Amino acid sequence: MDRELALEIVRVTEAAAVSSAQWLGRGKKIEADDAATTSMRTMFDSVHCRGTVVIGEGELDEAPMLYIGEEVGDGEGPEVDIAVDPLEGTNIVASGRANAVAVIAIGDRGTLLHAPDMYMEKIAVGPEAAGSVRLDDPIETTIDTIAKTNNKRVRDVTVIIQDRERHLKLIDRVRAKGARVKLFGDGDVGASIAAALPRTGIDLFLGTGGAPEGVISAAAIKALGGDMQARLVPSDAEEEERCIAMGITDTSKVLQLSDLVKGDDAIFAATGVSSGELLDGVRFLGGDLAETDSIVMRAKTRTVRYIRAHHHLDYKPHLLAEE
Repeated sequence: MDRELALEIVRVTEAAAVSSAQWLGRGKKIEADDAATTSMRTMFDSVHCRGTVVIGEGELDEAPMLYIGEEVGDGEGPEVDIAVDPLEGTNIVASGRANAVAVIAIGDRGTLLHAPDMYMEKIAVGPEAAGSVRLDDPIETTIDTIAKTNNKRVRDVTVIIQDRERHLKLIDRVRAKGARVKLFGDGDVGASIAAALPRTGIDLFLGTGGAPEGVISAAAIKALGGDMQARLVPSDAEEEERCIAMGITDTSKVLQLSDLVKGDDAIFAATGVSSGELLDGVRFLGGDLAETDSIVMRAKTRTVRYIRAHHHLDYKPHLLAEE
């Protein structure tokens, strides 16, 4: 992949973030998602690549754009797999809460897992603990391992877990072990990546969430030198069949980071819509000016860039929400 592609992709997440942020707190999640998707798809036309959406807004009959199998980019440049979530956190934006982001992951053609839209068990850690934890280890063992690799006392280890009923027993066990728990609502991409970033103070991400979000997160964690393991959790025979159709014949298999994102390269980009674990949200500064906060990283070089940008919206009419 061209190194310039990383910076081109940031423009795509910025466009989605600015458009959807205009719906923050207005109680209209569908409008927010449509705005993000439309702006992301429009901006993709200028990206120098031959991209195929492998994780997107749904199948062709479910989504008018950014559907699985859609070709995006300007038709030239490298052939790549593209995983997108134009607005991770539609409910977040509708209610005006934290942690909504626009995200994209890119890999060379054939390198991103074609994850079906279902639940996935996930564990993610930073570089210090890479290779030391296992998804099937008891949480008590994992916390001891994290404490050792991160040079912390157990009571200083912080585990981030989604605040859901399905995680109540897990939360109780972490607390009983003596570690710290940080709960989050929606948006597990930012939360899982936070476990691989040193400035967040989060040591471990654990829990069951969306499989597509897991693959997108894996691209970032690969770029950060962290580690991730996962396992698909189909809820019925139909979801089992979807896994098989996508080439995943053994849903009990623990997927390593190299299964989620093959090869030695991947690009991840995200722009904050509302402020959260990973990024600040879009700020409308008055007049036609908006400010965005983004992160972009590449696995091959382990480069991580934080980008703060100003956007003059009167020059970008596709970013403007309709009243």
